[in-house]
Amino acid sequence: MQKKKMCGSATRFSLLAGLCGGAFACAPAGEGGGDAGAESESQMATGAAQLPAEPWTLEDVRRTPDDGIRVLIIHDMEGLSGQDDPRSYRFGTEQYPSGQEMLAADVNAVVDGLFAGGATEVVIADGHGSGNPDPDLRTDLLDGRAAQIIRDEPFDTYFDLPESEAIDAVAVVGMHSKTGSGGFAAHTFTLGIDLLINGQAITETELVALSWGRFGVPVIFASGDDKLRGDLETMPWIEYVTVKDAPSADSAIVRPVEEARADLREGARRAVERLAEAKALRVSGPVRASLHAVPPASLRFLEGVPGIDYADDTYSFVAADLREAYDGLVAVVGMARVGYQSLLQEVVAARPDAGEIMSGFSDALWQRWHDQESGRYARPEAGEALGEMIRRFHGYR
Repeated sequence: MQKKKMCGSATRFSLLAGLCGGAFACAPAGEGGGDAGAESESQMATGAAQLPAEPWTLEDVRRTPDDGIRVLIIHDMEGLSGQDDPRSYRFGTEQYPSGQEMLAADVNAVVDGLFAGGATEVVIADGHGSGNPDPDLRTDLLDGRAAQIIRDEPFDTYFDLPESEAIDAVAVVGMHSKTGSGGFAAHTFTLGIDLLINGQAITETELVALSWGRFGVPVIFASGDDKLRGDLETMPWIEYVTVKDAPSADSAIVRPVEEARADLREGARRAVERLAEAKALRVSGPVRASLHAVPPASLRFLEGVPGIDYADDTYSFVAADLREAYDGLVAVVGMARVGYQSLLQEVVAARPDAGEIMSGFSDALWQRWHDQESGRYARPEAGEALGEMIRRFHGYR
């Protein structure tokens, strides 16, 4: 069980009690539609499951809350009002603090609208992952009626948040479009990654919706640029607020900020009022998951490897259910990011001291091999360095 902390507001017992339960360690029984049988097991082993006619189904909201409306906000940081500089969402740049202020202002506008529409509790999770050891959303700037999810152990914002009984609806703020869409900071999960579920390329907003759809909880509100609005035609019930237009991945034409934030508030209000009209996204198992890599990521080192489903820069596999598919995709992301090293090599090669750097790397490489074979090297556990540096966790890092 993971112990959690809440920051930013007074305690609200009913939701916080749910948040203090254990995080999902695995998918609940029945998520994948029961025992897939020998045929499905064979399909998963070979990666040959037939794609369904539709990548997912839409279901009516499973309940109309009569004990209050509890809303989870998941925020990113690339789809903010007033934002046209990519450096504003990158921790460590001079522009990052201004990005934090824009983030807080947009989130607060949505919080205000959610309460105006009838929400009784609002909690917030960081879905950005800038590398900041503190939340990207500054607690001192947050509307005091909302609470941030803070834990003592790392957690996955998409799949390790509280069980559905604690949440009635999800709102996403400051989001971006998917890889290949041409939007501002367009990507899915991280740079150069395109994720597909049952053959359908998805945005991170749809990933959130699919995860919560396992429990009949809908995404009711989203904000970002004009390209994301087009991506989310798959979810027509969403109250969507366009805060800027994106002519490219590193430029934006912003709307007047006060006007955009007024629309954020009103859109969030309408989203809660129309909760009963929302739909939940549901994926039945088995699930065919794919990762398509584009620069700076790459999977081309998989070419010629026998026994895998790889073609056209895309690796595919079949999973029993959505959680297994997601975990597998995260693992493949780690492989695809190896492609980033080619860019590092280009940067190093352009430096006047490139020879010295590469000589040092070569020496270190040989020494690591010597130490391993001589029993002198102890490989660190995964996440060990992170655990030493960071004591509190608020979402993606």
